[in-house]
Amino acid sequence: MTRLILASQSPARTKLLTEAGIRHTVLVSDVDEDAVQARYGITDPHDTALLLARAKAEAVAALPEADGALVLGCDSVFEFDGEAHGKPYTAEVARERMLRMSGNTGVLHTGHWLVDCRDTDPDDGTETGTGATLGTVASAGVSFLDMEPEEIDAYIATGEPLLCAGSFTIDGLGGAFISKVDGDPHAVVGLSVSTLRGLLAQAQVRITDLWPAP
Repeated sequence: MTRLILASQSPARTKLLTEAGIRHTVLVSDVDEDAVQARYGITDPHDTALLLARAKAEAVAALPEADGALVLGCDSVFEFDGEAHGKPYTAEVARERMLRMSGNTGVLHTGHWLVDCRDTDPDDGTETGTGATLGTVASAGVSFLDMEPEEIDAYIATGEPLLCAGSFTIDGLGGAFISKVDGDPHAVVGLSVSTLRGLLAQAQVRITDLWPAP
């Protein structure tokens, strides 16, 4: 049976996979995102999302628990006015960003990286792996409604935007402030199922192989 490991602690990503009927387990990496970015220098938001997704996937793929499985790493970066916005962490940063985002449009980049940890020459009848390690980015434009300062403060007080790339969600309370998504809405949640399907195909796995048995 094909195993998929999600190398992410994001509840939204595992919820999305679960609702899409994709069997998976979660194994969180211990990647220091700031250290990874410092090592590779300044990159644009698109490349940063892919870089961090790869770092997470490869860190988990190196663990004994990943042997025989496919490992998927994901990371999201919001691009606004040419700047990369990750998680704001503090109310002050979130408020400053959201005031600027009000009535405007940005782009959410979600990097996906897949590592095939299955044996490429098994002698016990198990699945044959491809040794693939590959990735891509799914991006979507996000347009925001005008937001009143009081609404922004109330949203920040919930704590939801503090640990989200770009200081917002589409599948939670933040969806009230989004007027339009130009692209795959799953990418805005943090994991594009159609993108995952394409990566699995390159590793010679059908996404239907990860669906529950009828």
